[in-house]
Amino acid sequence: MPDAAQNSPPEETIDLSRLFGALFRKKWLIIGVTALFAFIGIVHGMLATPIYRADALVQVERRSTVSPFGNVDNVTGVGSEEFNTSAELQILQSRMVLGQVVDRVGSDLIISPVELPLIGNFVLRQGIPRPDFMNGYPHIWGNESINVARFNTQDSSRGRSFVVERGPSDTYYIMQGDSRGETGTIGQPEVFLDGELELTIESFDATEGAQYVLTRQHRTSAIGGIASRLQVAEVGGAGTTTGMIRLMMFGDDPNEITRSLDAVAQTFLTQNIERQSEQAQQSLQFLQRQAPELREQLDLAEQNLNDYRANLDSVDLSSEAQAAIQRYIELDTRLDELEFQEAELAQRFTSSHPNYQALLRQRRQIERDLQELNARVNELPAAQQEVLRRTRDVEVTQAIYVNILNKVQELEVARAGTIGNIRIIDSAVLNGQVAPNVVRIFLLYTILGILLIIGYIVLKELLKRGIESPEQIESAGLTVYATVPQSSAQRKLNRELKRRGQKSSKSVVSGVLAQKDPMDLSLESLRGLRTSLHFTMMDGRNNRIMLTGPSPGVGKSFISINLGAISAMAGKKVLIIDADLRKGNLHHAFGQTSTGGLVELLSDELTLEDIIKSTGIPQYDVITRGVAANNPSELLMRTGFELVLEDLSTMYDMVIVDTPPVLAVTDACVAGKHCGTTLLVTRFDQNSVREIQMAKKRLEGSGIEIQGAILNGVKISSRGASGYYGYGTYKYQ
Repeated sequence: MPDAAQNSPPEETIDLSRLFGALFRKKWLIIGVTALFAFIGIVHGMLATPIYRADALVQVERRSTVSPFGNVDNVTGVGSEEFNTSAELQILQSRMVLGQVVDRVGSDLIISPVELPLIGNFVLRQGIPRPDFMNGYPHIWGNESINVARFNTQDSSRGRSFVVERGPSDTYYIMQGDSRGETGTIGQPEVFLDGELELTIESFDATEGAQYVLTRQHRTSAIGGIASRLQVAEVGGAGTTTGMIRLMMFGDDPNEITRSLDAVAQTFLTQNIERQSEQAQQSLQFLQRQAPELREQLDLAEQNLNDYRANLDSVDLSSEAQAAIQRYIELDTRLDELEFQEAELAQRFTSSHPNYQALLRQRRQIERDLQELNARVNELPAAQQEVLRRTRDVEVTQAIYVNILNKVQELEVARAGTIGNIRIIDSAVLNGQVAPNVVRIFLLYTILGILLIIGYIVLKELLKRGIESPEQIESAGLTVYATVPQSSAQRKLNRELKRRGQKSSKSVVSGVLAQKDPMDLSLESLRGLRTSLHFTMMDGRNNRIMLTGPSPGVGKSFISINLGAISAMAGKKVLIIDADLRKGNLHHAFGQTSTGGLVELLSDELTLEDIIKSTGIPQYDVITRGVAANNPSELLMRTGFELVLEDLSTMYDMVIVDTPPVLAVTDACVAGKHCGTTLLVTRFDQNSVREIQMAKKRLEGSGIEIQGAILNGVKISSRGASGYYGYGTYKYQ
């Protein structure tokens, strides 16, 4: 009796040689699947919509803030040039700029052709003309187009799609669902749907029935569509600020992306100029408001001076007073300018900013100078002091007034010549196709195909339940009498048989391989089996051999037929009995019919002499199944079956009994009690160790001793260790 270690299945391991062998056997499948995926990759690359890229280059130059009284930074002595490229990048992508782009190029209008499924875009790109058999269909072909000059909808209808269908002559239809609605004339302005839609189609070059879909997007959606396809980045090395900005636009329409990118650059330039001009305009408006007030102050100062002189007749100013007046003009003019500059700085900096503090220091210095000058003037005679003060008011006010008039003229010239600090270096130009990369797609699909098919084969091998070596059968406690290679010649002899009422067909043995191709490799294994059985049967209680299997389809009929044939060819008188009273098909191998067989004998309808038939091979006879029995187990359990076998044992040197699978029905357990030798036929890569153990247990439970097993259908190129597998349920009716 085998020990416990022998009964337990060997430890499951991953056998790389088995996996490589499986891959080698499936090499044509791998090549085929890989070629299929490569072909799909090529088709995908050809049918995919190409994506193009256009680029442009703009420059942000350094600039100083415009001030109505000169550069404020000159006052502070600290350079403060504005150069914020990051801010310009954000402006470029803002709704302010992109919204104007939408208005310029009409990006909110989407004109979509009704395309053929899958290949529609390819047909349009290649300009393939409409074939005659496609006339009347709504799909647009490569030789068809539409030109929409005007398309206005109410705000509530934005985002709604309108289908336009080409009609006869110069007409078109506005589709409402699947039916044709209102009719329009090509080239004429039309109003549809009670004023909801205003449409002018300049041209509609398409076959009658062709359709386009017109949609006016919401403004925010159109802006978002452009923003998603626009990329801006500063050109230059890390940590450096060059002021050069690269603009890139992506899309499937080369003309549209070039036009849109040009519009982005032009809009960016225009808004920059408007922004610079607006600053000058604000300063100009400020000065223009100040000029009339200063004029009034000047007139009043002159009137006061004249009135005072008239009352005193005449007062001559000394040279010291004249110098004081000039000094007053200089200081008051400078102080007035500093007040304007302080207003400018207050908008840009806080009071603690160094530039702001420098201006305040200058102002305090001028105020101290004025205080000193006032002290010197107070030492003059009273009459000269009053004349000096009134003359000072006139001269200072006049100087400031003239200065403002000059600044107004300067700002008017500056506003008229404003060019901004943005320059378009390179206008938008198409920079080629960026997607799809056909070569990359081809390689990706090819690699994907290889990985999938190899993964499938490897996973299938790892999950296999079937035995692949005699050692696995021996681990179940059985001696392997023979390993029979898979025979390609036998597969040619098999034919498909489909019973009435069954959906699937069954492969049955048709012809005797030992007679058709006696040199087949599988027969050499059966000859070795014949030799082993010779010595086994010498110790057996009779010359009867039962062949069964754990499950259907293991090839026991093939083993039975050809074992009998080569034994007969060796000089023995052999009989083979089809004891599968349900689905026995041995008669097909010998060109016989199933009727007039074992069922009729056990039913006492025929005698033994009536059911023995010749196989066409000398000393080799067969007893077929007979008509299909409803109670096969009961027939085999009759005493007559045992008596028949005893009579046949005296008539033949070897009696081979072919029985149904042991795990499917009990017939083998009944027949095996009358046979001295029992062999279990297993199938390579089909039966598991668990199934073999279950079959062995069932036979031994019926009092049948199994002499050994046969491993059938071995694939020569395969090798590997077996694992522990589960047992399935079989139906055999």
